[in-house]
Amino acid sequence: MTASSQARVLSGIKAYYKYLMLEDILKIDPSALVDTPKLGRKLPDTLSLDEINIMLDSIDVSSPEGVRNKAILETLYACGLRVTELVNLKISDIYFEIDFLKVTGKGNKERFVPLGSSAKKFIKIYQNDIRVHLKIKKGEEDLLFLNRRGSRLSRVMIFNIIKQTAKIANIRKSISPHTFRHSFATHLVEGGADLRAVQEMLGHESITTTEIYTHLDRNYLKETIFSFHPRSKNKKRVKV
Repeated sequence: MTASSQARVLSGIKAYYKYLMLEDILKIDPSALVDTPKLGRKLPDTLSLDEINIMLDSIDVSSPEGVRNKAILETLYACGLRVTELVNLKISDIYFEIDFLKVTGKGNKERFVPLGSSAKKFIKIYQNDIRVHLKIKKGEEDLLFLNRRGSRLSRVMIFNIIKQTAKIANIRKSISPHTFRHSFATHLVEGGADLRAVQEMLGHESITTTEIYTHLDRNYLKETIFSFHPRSKNKKRVKV
């Protein structure tokens, strides 16, 4: 069994014995001293910039769904959104005049994320040429991305759009909406972006989460140490 499977089984066993203790059926919890296996955080595959471009370029924008899908993938990569944040994105939360999106993340916490020029372009094309012709379901008039029946998109549909696009682009990695978010953060960090800024754009409460999420490569870490640690800088030593 994998470590995650062991942890899941042990969690059920420990919960069962906790219940027996609460009900005074047992006086001693035999699972108390059983250690749960340590779980490493498995990071999703990252797409290179070339792979991102290949996927985006492979989308057929001659159809209404193609234009919408192009806008969706451009937005995912440009803004690093979670899939739930994407499907719930509202038109009223898009500020084209200042190139920002207002995103409602986990715990209904709001943050502002810059909107890139390419994503902005295709969102406008989708809005002006495709979305205006849909018969929109009552109560969902403010949602940006809709299906052909005028209803909100499901998380599963976004997954399917990405899987199909990857297949057409001949990208063989395991790809999900999270891959685009992960690639967004990774490319920013590798390009020299401040980790605090990346944390803010991703909506992470802790900088530690961002450090793990962006899986800083060794070259980046080495350059950071050599650039900023006072005893790692190349300085001429003066003999006393």
